[in-house]
Amino acid sequence: MTSRIIILLTTLFCSLAFSQTKQEKIDDLLSKFNEYEMLNGSVLIADKGEIIFKKGYGFANLDYEIPNSENTVHRLGSITKQFTSAVIMQLVEEGKIKLEEKMTAYLKNYRKDTGDKVTIHHLLTHTSGIPSYTGYPGFWSDSSRNPYTIDQLVEKFCMGDLEFGPGFKYSYNNSGYLLLAKIIEEVTAKSFEQNIKERIFIPLEMKNSYLERPEKIIKNKASGYNVFGSNFTNTQYFNVGNAIGAGDIASTVEDLYLWDQALYTDKILSEESKNKTFTPFLNNYGYGWGIRKYGIPGKQDSLTYISHSGGINGFSTIISRFIENKQLIVILNNTGSAPLNEMVNGIMKILYDQEFTYPKKPIGKHLYQLVDSDGIDNAIAEYERLKENESDKYSFSENEINTLGYLYLRENKIDNAIKIFQLNIDEYPKSYNTYDSMGEAYMISGNKEKAIEFYRKSVELNSQNKNGYNMLNKLGYKIEPPADFNVTGETLQKFIGEYELFPNFKITISSEGNILFAQATGQGKFQVYPEAENIFYYKVVQAKIEFIKNENNEVNKLILYQNNQEVPGKKIQ
Repeated sequence: MTSRIIILLTTLFCSLAFSQTKQEKIDDLLSKFNEYEMLNGSVLIADKGEIIFKKGYGFANLDYEIPNSENTVHRLGSITKQFTSAVIMQLVEEGKIKLEEKMTAYLKNYRKDTGDKVTIHHLLTHTSGIPSYTGYPGFWSDSSRNPYTIDQLVEKFCMGDLEFGPGFKYSYNNSGYLLLAKIIEEVTAKSFEQNIKERIFIPLEMKNSYLERPEKIIKNKASGYNVFGSNFTNTQYFNVGNAIGAGDIASTVEDLYLWDQALYTDKILSEESKNKTFTPFLNNYGYGWGIRKYGIPGKQDSLTYISHSGGINGFSTIISRFIENKQLIVILNNTGSAPLNEMVNGIMKILYDQEFTYPKKPIGKHLYQLVDSDGIDNAIAEYERLKENESDKYSFSENEINTLGYLYLRENKIDNAIKIFQLNIDEYPKSYNTYDSMGEAYMISGNKEKAIEFYRKSVELNSQNKNGYNMLNKLGYKIEPPADFNVTGETLQKFIGEYELFPNFKITISSEGNILFAQATGQGKFQVYPEAENIFYYKVVQAKIEFIKNENNEVNKLILYQNNQEVPGKKIQ
């Protein structure tokens, strides 16, 4: 069976008023992502509320070579959360739920010592402190396949001790939305599925949207795959019912367009409810949505960008709404992780007549093919030659090489994996994750001493690397992660200001109480967490900020550590 990707030839142009040139540019851009096996799915774009582009790329099912189309049903992953929050807000409108009420008012059997501290608002905004059940040891490798009921999921995975005081931190959390689904069932005396159908799918005529379950037959449903270097494999089985409320909806790009349009009306939510839903709280997260400003080069006013992405076995998804011009970009991909934000940014540049760039060929996939043809050592030598002489043609990234290493681990080619991980360490010696990956490779190979060596280095570079501490203890090297580092509000005041890293690119530092935030030009405001008194790290990306004092003990610059680079920024305000 061939593993090639085909491109559908049928593109529906839905608005004659919209420039065909732009449509052709969009298709050219997405076709290049498809050619490099970075996109395999369905895409819809709307402008001023009207669909101007929709198309399928690649296969929905490789066994039968069924192509993707605008009618293909994909798993949405965490896009599900916005539907859960909408039902919660409807129940608030009906007076059946209060946002500031403790969750135990609705879940009578939940432990009161923690549940009494957590409100509905905390669950909606990922600030509850309840551990995320998908981070439970062994969940993905074992428990995720089992057919749990929602009550069993709550009891087994969602009643742990709080990781932090509710409301004080943002930590993305699937448990919160599973608990919200259970609250919906308790308050309405109906199943979560009934509520979603009756309150959203049926009124909006979303006829190709479902709560997916293993036993359910869904017409036109895509299969989920993993792909690397033209090597397609079926994704690991996951009982999607275990993602209830957090990631169990499947839908099409066209149905998500209907959903988007309804959010401009009061058909589903009142204006008051929408205002609450789209208010950014910690880390720019509202109720099931991320909210931030989106800058367009050459345009004075930035756009309000409301979005959410999703990732679930074999699928990656994004819904991006740009409110001022009622623009919508939906990308549903059925070959695992994909650079969806890069695609969104390219499409937006085309819509606003900006210059855009085509993606570069991923070096990891090229390396995989070279190893097959020339052997691992020759492939690494070719990598070094390409990086020196043809860096404009290939995308060189830590993640690309890391993914290749894990592919060899899955194929039980341990020696290849170790050589690839060593290449990554040589390329990115300050990244904790490169050492963490090498530690795993040596652990799998049975070399306990080497595994400990590399896991120790990973936690030295990142004291917040929980996996590193867990693996070290599993290997018999007893070590405790450091306690959370607390910095007083008085100290944080010394860091507040604007720092210029490049012309027209700044990072603005602000605080709320004992919480510090960083916002780069044209990006959202994100919480950063203290590792030391003057060093803070992001959770949304692998990056750190270090604040530097001058001889007068005044903070006069910062250093941004990201992608193995150190970028200084002078304090200008």
